[in-house]
Amino acid sequence: MPISKIIVAGAGPAGLILALLLAKQGINVLVLDAAEKLDEQPRATHYSAPATYELGRAGILQEVIDKGFIPDGVTWRDLDGNAIGALSAQSLSPENKMVCLPLNSLTRIAMEHLEKQPTVDIRWSHKVLPSIGQDESSAWVMVQTPNGEEKFSADYIVGCDGANSQIRKSLFGDGEFRGRTWDEQIVATNVYYDMSPYGWGDSNFIIDPEHWSMVSKIQPDGLLRVTYGDIPGLTREQYLDRQPMKFQSFLPGRPTPDKYRIVSISPYKVHQRCAKSFREGRFLLVADAAHLCNPFGGLGLTGGLVDAGNLFDCLSGVHQGLADENILSRYDEVRRNMYESIIDPISSENIRRLWQDPVKAREEDKFLEICRKAETDPELSRKMQEGLKAIMYDFRNEYHPSVRGAQSELAA
Repeated sequence: MPISKIIVAGAGPAGLILALLLAKQGINVLVLDAAEKLDEQPRATHYSAPATYELGRAGILQEVIDKGFIPDGVTWRDLDGNAIGALSAQSLSPENKMVCLPLNSLTRIAMEHLEKQPTVDIRWSHKVLPSIGQDESSAWVMVQTPNGEEKFSADYIVGCDGANSQIRKSLFGDGEFRGRTWDEQIVATNVYYDMSPYGWGDSNFIIDPEHWSMVSKIQPDGLLRVTYGDIPGLTREQYLDRQPMKFQSFLPGRPTPDKYRIVSISPYKVHQRCAKSFREGRFLLVADAAHLCNPFGGLGLTGGLVDAGNLFDCLSGVHQGLADENILSRYDEVRRNMYESIIDPISSENIRRLWQDPVKAREEDKFLEICRKAETDPELSRKMQEGLKAIMYDFRNEYHPSVRGAQSELAA
């Protein structure tokens, strides 16, 4: 039986892409978000091949490329800027290259497309409350709206409402988000600083026990994302006071504040966490509502967009009668396994790599050793960079074989 309506709680990147994919399938979608408008913070910026695949299916990839850019690769460096290992994007085919665009620009593109879909209803200032429920035919949530509390029902409700997901908390409780919070403190900045005299590439990681950091171009106009570690336990004011000293410690040219322009600065803690399940009956979880990881390597954003695409294929299969509801349990099983076996260990390794002594890293880090080999071996470089496609999964292969066969015969 076709799906009559799906509620997507959260108008972040995963929620918008899921809603857009569902709408293009002709499914009625209600998007609820507690905010008054789209989040204008740049936040995450890099989309690797598994993510760009989903952006392509949603019909917005070319616009993302046009407004963003394709980075030239990534280099790991010591504090003096000397390369320890690198991967070049030149070895990749166009469809497998990373694309860079601040997240607020991507969500604006997605929203422009979503607003053109006749089956989509977007409600701002609609905050999901703790009271939720479901029965054999529908699920419901209580929502604080500008006109008071209202009850909204649908065939399925998808929590795309971020790390503090009310949907997840209502399903499993406040404390049921398994994993850990890193002791290390992160400070993320967006800054304009002329890197051209120093010969650095678009994306750089600095390996150093004290001044570990990331320096990456995130906009065609040269805006940089500079993210670094600092002493845990300080106040926001103390982190802001320490920022000039930190920049002068690791940025090339050792600039003083008159040499750059800070656009934004945000100290925060990072987490590695995963919900106990991504499905509870007619409720489903996607992206940060389902799992979290540190930002070094972009696996959180990429994994979230792959979640959205995978859940779309599952719901589309149910809608078209190509799959029964058991495929939604398979979504939970597959996506949690991808997090636990790939996303969590690789993203954890990415951040730990930066804390090493750079001399020791050059001598002993096997990953960086392979990167150096890949600099003269394009095929090895390609295989390494395409390895992340392992987090992808095609649920259309799990549609009913008899239905797929009948459709093939009709098509012939």
